[in-house]
Amino acid sequence: MSLAPDPLRATAAAPVTGMFAGNLLCAGSMLTWAAGFPAAELLLERWETLALISARFLMAVMMLIPIWIIVEGPRAVLRAQWKQGAVIGGIGFGLGAWLLLVAQALTDPVTVAIIASTSPVLAVIIEVARDGRRLTGGFAFGLVASIIGGVIVVSGPMQGGDLALGIAAMLASCFLFVWGSRAAIKGLADQTNLGRTTLTLAGGLMATSVIFLAGYSLGFAALPQGGLQYADFGPLVLYAIGSMALSQLLWIASVGRLGVALASFHLNTAPFYAMLIMLALGGGWSWRHAAGAAVVVLGVILAQRPAKARATAALTPQE
Repeated sequence: MSLAPDPLRATAAAPVTGMFAGNLLCAGSMLTWAAGFPAAELLLERWETLALISARFLMAVMMLIPIWIIVEGPRAVLRAQWKQGAVIGGIGFGLGAWLLLVAQALTDPVTVAIIASTSPVLAVIIEVARDGRRLTGGFAFGLVASIIGGVIVVSGPMQGGDLALGIAAMLASCFLFVWGSRAAIKGLADQTNLGRTTLTLAGGLMATSVIFLAGYSLGFAALPQGGLQYADFGPLVLYAIGSMALSQLLWIASVGRLGVALASFHLNTAPFYAMLIMLALGGGWSWRHAAGAAVVVLGVILAQRPAKARATAALTPQE
């Protein structure tokens, strides 16, 4: 199926501009994603993880599908790669997102963020194995800087919980997320970024809904204590619409321009953005967070310097 050019997709004609835009999109994705961490903490006080992640996907998909129909028309939606999107979204984003919440519930946000800082390593492994990426000195230095910066940003005392199980869940979540991000670009090459986002989140909704219903019937999943309350609406909107729907759209667009390895470097800036959000709400400034984010940005720059002369087409899906 031939579609009109997507303004958010990369072109080989302007690789430097495409990379700048990709980094800008990635920064926007991390900012909106980070806004969901405080909301998740509030909701997890009453919500069980399966119920929360299912509600998050449901709200995001209910917003995206009407927008997709308006923007691209009913025919494009009906003829979309729904089966492929369901598989990618269900495994990569549905199961992956649930495991992230499981890790957060078993440990604490600091532990989750530290383990998430290893995502660039997992993304590089995938690109080396599947796409033949060749590691340059600049890219390797940038990768190390990104990880160090991520650890600096989130360094602090870890709290209790089932640490081993939480770490295992988070590592699995990170791997599935970077795999799903790459698969959304490669496997849904004929779709626009809006289509890719909607398809994969719909797949995530199907997967998490099945898991929740199975868990509910077996007694290890439950609805929120006291049912859905008015106070839940604001955090849910932020967590589903901003931190999932909008963030996922920007993220997939950035992966299409940069590749999943380079884009994943930005994941380590999320705690810094969370700190900025809390600062706007009356919280304090953290020089540690700022310094760590600066190291991550340095890593992004170092990793991309040798790539400026190469066409970004090498990172885009094969048509």
